[in-house]
Amino acid sequence: MTPGHGSTVDGVLRRSARRTPARVAVEYRDRTWTYEGLDEAVSRAASVLLAAGLAPGDRVGAYGHNSDAYLLAFLACARAGLVHVPLNQNLTGDELAYLVSQSGSSLVLADPDLAGRLPDGVRTVPLRDADDSLLARLAAAPVHDGPEPRTDDLVQLLYTSGTTALPKGAMMTHRALVHEYLSAIAALDLSAGDRPAHALPLYHSAQMHVFLLPYLAVGATNIVLDAPDGDRLLDLIETGRVDSLFAPPTVWIALTNRPDFATRDLSGLRKAYYGASVMPVPVLERLRERLPRLALYNCFGQSEIGPLATVLAPDEHKGRMDSCGRTVLFVDARVVDEDGVDVPDGTPGEIVYRSPQLCEGYWEKPEETAEAFRDGWFRSGDLAVRDADGYFTIVDRVKDVINSGGVLVASRQVEDVLYTHECVAEVAVIGLPDEKWIEAITAVVVPRGEVSEDELVALAREKLAPFKAPKRVLFVDELPRNASGKILKRELRDRFGA
Repeated sequence: MTPGHGSTVDGVLRRSARRTPARVAVEYRDRTWTYEGLDEAVSRAASVLLAAGLAPGDRVGAYGHNSDAYLLAFLACARAGLVHVPLNQNLTGDELAYLVSQSGSSLVLADPDLAGRLPDGVRTVPLRDADDSLLARLAAAPVHDGPEPRTDDLVQLLYTSGTTALPKGAMMTHRALVHEYLSAIAALDLSAGDRPAHALPLYHSAQMHVFLLPYLAVGATNIVLDAPDGDRLLDLIETGRVDSLFAPPTVWIALTNRPDFATRDLSGLRKAYYGASVMPVPVLERLRERLPRLALYNCFGQSEIGPLATVLAPDEHKGRMDSCGRTVLFVDARVVDEDGVDVPDGTPGEIVYRSPQLCEGYWEKPEETAEAFRDGWFRSGDLAVRDADGYFTIVDRVKDVINSGGVLVASRQVEDVLYTHECVAEVAVIGLPDEKWIEAITAVVVPRGEVSEDELVALAREKLAPFKAPKRVLFVDELPRNASGKILKRELRDRFGA
């Protein structure tokens, strides 16, 4: 094997396998992988992918549910020098086709129940549950012994919607993600003795890169779940198999609202991580009241930075329940005005980042890359306030992105679909506070004929992934605008969100 620096995503697993080969690395349903066994399987899977005619630098789509096979495929792509392209398993139609096409994916690894949604002509290999699946091919495959990827090679395209209808692929290198793993380990107190469950989708950068890969780096035993099922999670906690859990506020809200949350023995849960959207303070208070010894961590960031940028640690919550904390190990942040000049502490401005965790730009989108990276700093699009002690609080978003249940949805994309209805004269899509979704996608419509809420929601569901459809449609006579004619969405949020 060609000597390398080892600062690669797959190198994280390789080192853990050499350090603790017999320790259990991953449990999924009835399958258990030791660190040595998982590392060997990754090398065999890398050989399978290269034998399929792929070459280093080729993009490989991943369109599957949570499973050990999904994790193995990502690590195999990393070891083979391929670029992994996670695809939200809820996407269909034109949205899915665009990601496959724009990324230039030569092959898509897909779960059999999802493969039929892919565009005609796309080469696929089933991830699991098929005779020719990636898992089924491992036994006959040789162990990959090719050149190691370089630390600055691309390893993943993380697509983020931003505010436009067309998603952008953040180009993540091995170096960027390994730095982010180190930041996560340090800021979140991850250790080999933790017993984490991973229930959120692995296509999402938070579950994969803030928790699962960093936990593999430190040598923990990881339970991968199909979904954040409340019964399963509470059973695992009560029986002592899980003591560490990351979930967005929607999941924590659902757990704390369960009747048995107050009666089951959950004292074994030591660490609770939340992020991806704003956590309501009453929910934090319920968690602290029910489990006073529980260590709470607020994780904040975005895909372009790996995605962890700031953390509010357990001992920092008092008096700062709405803060997202301070920057992690490898992240530097400032709050600036429109000209990129620092604003005084306590003054809202856009938070900008400089970090080795940052992406290299957006795949084949030079204009968007130039707009996002200015003077060596990445413009996040988030409005924040920094205090004198270095704590950040996110107060708004510069761009009109709706964070619904931890998933970013571009308002313009929903608006474009609704505008196709002949009875819609004008529409503005906003996010309104919601107990379940944190921000419920809401369409404010000026009609020009007879049209119902159900009709517009059905239209959106037909054209978009279901999670992007409005939860509510409100009808008004006119939309508020400023002097230049721009719709004032803040006024709509204030009017209907009260």
